[in-house]
Amino acid sequence: MELIRGIHHLSGQRRGCVLTIGNFDGVHLGHQKVLRCVVEKAKELALPSVVMIFEPQPQELLCVQRVPARLTPLRDKYTQFKIAGIDRLLVVNFNKKFAKMTPYDFVHHLLVKQLGVRFLVVGDDFRFAAQRKGDFSYLQKEAQVAGFEVVSTQSFTVFEQRVSSTAIRSALLNGDLKGAERMLGRPYMITGRVSHGKKLGRNIGFPTANIPLKRTLSPVSGVYVVNVGGVNKEGRLGGVANVGRRPTLNGVHPLLEVHLFDLNQNLYGMRLDVQFLHKLRDEIKFNSFDELKAQIELDAKAARVWLCAQDNI
Repeated sequence: MELIRGIHHLSGQRRGCVLTIGNFDGVHLGHQKVLRCVVEKAKELALPSVVMIFEPQPQELLCVQRVPARLTPLRDKYTQFKIAGIDRLLVVNFNKKFAKMTPYDFVHHLLVKQLGVRFLVVGDDFRFAAQRKGDFSYLQKEAQVAGFEVVSTQSFTVFEQRVSSTAIRSALLNGDLKGAERMLGRPYMITGRVSHGKKLGRNIGFPTANIPLKRTLSPVSGVYVVNVGGVNKEGRLGGVANVGRRPTLNGVHPLLEVHLFDLNQNLYGMRLDVQFLHKLRDEIKFNSFDELKAQIELDAKAARVWLCAQDNI
């Protein structure tokens, strides 16, 4: 899949496409329905399938005080788009200048002149351009003038619940990992590269792989049963993980710490994907390091029991 960072990298050779636009945070089942429609239509018209996303996501620039926790960083979105069979990913730098673009310029300059869109698929709640003035009815009207077709997908539901990034965040916040998995179509996962930490876990018999979270907000927080890929080719490994700021240790930045069971291996520099399977408890501040150590031992035992029970179901 081709990755294009910025509108200024578009060229005449890349004109003509079947396009969809959005944040695609989570790339959940509703998003996947849109992507299937784009891929199928692109094959029908013998055109490349293209996804346009924004970095940062619009709310991260326009609503800083109310920005939601992001479900998927750009790298993970890229992976999911590639799995879906998308040909090209266009990442638009969402800045104050772009945010002021009029609905007319968005359609006729960006979509038509620069991208040469022939067929556009958008979600049923899609809004665009300055002050979100553009909507589906405006797209329909301008598409007739410009000579391309636009369709809107209907909301996708799982067990009578509307699938949305907001609903997934709510499920994760409430520890409903199975509910989040049903909407995502896969377990919720965080990927990242293992970095050096203070090695406190190693000193108490629970070495951890530390993965810095490159964001101020995480959709998950607390202690979880996890399984981890990327360590070896034999399969995923079980473990216990903490996501948070480590208040007992006066931590400042959010961190994912993973203890993998029965593993004695140097993981520094490895890129791991950590799937969250079950929440054990919230993150709390203990009165002493000894109390924290005792709780970690209990958490590890509880995680082993949970994983063993799943194997026996």
